[in-house]
Amino acid sequence: MNTFREIGDGDVERVVKLWQDCGLTRPWNDPYKDIAFAREGRHSTILVCEENSRIIASVMAGHDGHRGMLYYVAVDPAHQRRGLGRQAVRAAEAWLGTQGVWKVNLLVRAENEAVRGFYEALGYEVNPVMCMARRIVEPGQNSLS
Repeated sequence: MNTFREIGDGDVERVVKLWQDCGLTRPWNDPYKDIAFAREGRHSTILVCEENSRIIASVMAGHDGHRGMLYYVAVDPAHQRRGLGRQAVRAAEAWLGTQGVWKVNLLVRAENEAVRGFYEALGYEVNPVMCMARRIVEPGQNSLS
């Protein structure tokens, strides 16, 4: 069993590299901004697992006071299929539980069948709801001014 801890200042570059290695970053989402935002408040965290000074797994968890969400669940490709993904999800669920959260949601890209199967094996199921979104800040903008 591996240990997950909260991200530290010295972990940021290694976490971004992990996310890039796992194909989780997108041009329109600045991972540094996502990390900084998650670390600002008490309603979110990023948990990491380290081995030999290398970040080998991470998960971002947050909540809105009602439901929890998981983001950036990542396991170094060289360490996949060893249970680290399951441990990352369970660590995030445990953190959310300490925050009083009783239900967790997550988003999976529709074309990512392998990841969908991973989450189904952990007891997650597709809810009959539609996710709608609207960007209120354009990429590159810092705030709503």
